[in-house]
Amino acid sequence: MASLPLLAALLIKGAAAPDAKKLRRLMRTMLSGLKVNSLGGLAHEIDTCSKCPRLREHCQQVAQTKRRAYLDWDYWGKPVPSFGSPSARLLIVGLAPGAHGANRTGRMFTGDSSGDFLYSALHAAGFASQPTSVSRNDGLLLQDAYITAAAHCAPPGNKPTPAELATCREFLTREVRLLPEVRVAVVLGRIAHENYLRAAGLRPSDYPFGHGRQHALPAMTLLCSYHPSQQNTSTRKLTREMLLDVFREARRLIHFSGTLASGNSV
Repeated sequence: MASLPLLAALLIKGAAAPDAKKLRRLMRTMLSGLKVNSLGGLAHEIDTCSKCPRLREHCQQVAQTKRRAYLDWDYWGKPVPSFGSPSARLLIVGLAPGAHGANRTGRMFTGDSSGDFLYSALHAAGFASQPTSVSRNDGLLLQDAYITAAAHCAPPGNKPTPAELATCREFLTREVRLLPEVRVAVVLGRIAHENYLRAAGLRPSDYPFGHGRQHALPAMTLLCSYHPSQQNTSTRKLTREMLLDVFREARRLIHFSGTLASGNSV
């Protein structure tokens, strides 16, 4: 494939109209390739994705009607990209953005009770710079961690369809490939569990889900946890100590894998 400097030189010389069209097509192809091979490019693709009309319409409708407590907010109202460290050794997979949480703030697990629960545990385990997450500009940094989800749009009733999950799985598959340092994946809930395994090219039935369960995968470990949804936490199906124990175990496994592999990439 031609280099960007070569394309620029050809354009400067003044190519004929048909050649200019070919160059533009080649430039688009090159830029597409750059997106595939970078987390930043992938985040842009997620941000601008419109493959699931039902989800996009729901996100926009919620952003227009808003919740009374957030009438002064300019809702994000579109797909929410993943975020974290490109060299993360911990990957966290959730279900989908909350309608008035991440769909409002534009950052995963930010602005709702699920996020409060999650970041408190991440901070206590040393994976987040602060225990709260209220907006994209609140100064929160993930440390050695990366957060994504099975679906990047807030779904009606918090239930994406199987077809919508399959469509969004393309992003998760590419993230798995673009995060070669990951040693531990924590899946939050059964849907995240199944979609992560499919994205990794594995059969979910071979790795049963259950809170606190561990599965050895090629060059890494899968840790299962209940999702920190309001329903799970209010009924104490998932407590703060239970979630913290999961991330403490993730920290232990990362340290152990680093001792064995001396930080080598997968």
